[in-house]
Amino acid sequence: MDESCDLPAGEAVRILSLRKAHAAAKVHPGRFILAADTLVSYQDAALGKPADEQEAVRMLHMLSGKTHQVYTAVTVISPDGTVYTDADRTDVTFTAVDDAEILDYVRSGEPLDKAGAYALQGRAGLWVTHIDGSDTSVIGLPLYLVRSLLLQAGFPLF
Repeated sequence: MDESCDLPAGEAVRILSLRKAHAAAKVHPGRFILAADTLVSYQDAALGKPADEQEAVRMLHMLSGKTHQVYTAVTVISPDGTVYTDADRTDVTFTAVDDAEILDYVRSGEPLDKAGAYALQGRAGLWVTHIDGSDTSVIGLPLYLVRSLLLQAGFPLF
């Protein structure tokens, strides 16, 4: 699936989440479908998954000691094809991180498949000084949105 989108992160995650959901619905018609997409944004620049270690280092240097935004969109498609979608924004602040620590983290491989080159639930969680919003959104699946959309779609949660 094409994960490219030149829109600002807050808009791009909605489109990417919808694309993922529609692709899954084609393979599994008549089923409940849940899809999500997450992008990190700093000064209006969307930071997806880094292409390589050098890009991961560049992204992490950019975020070090600063506040950035994480946008996650969730889409649910009900068995009858009705689409429900919503998005979340969370502000995340990193402490200043030195070059050696960034390089060690990148060499661990953890950031290479993560938007913004980090995983809150991993080692980079040590760098977070403040979160204004949903931690599960930063991890990539805002549970409160999942619940809301599944209920709207008529999915029996319990």
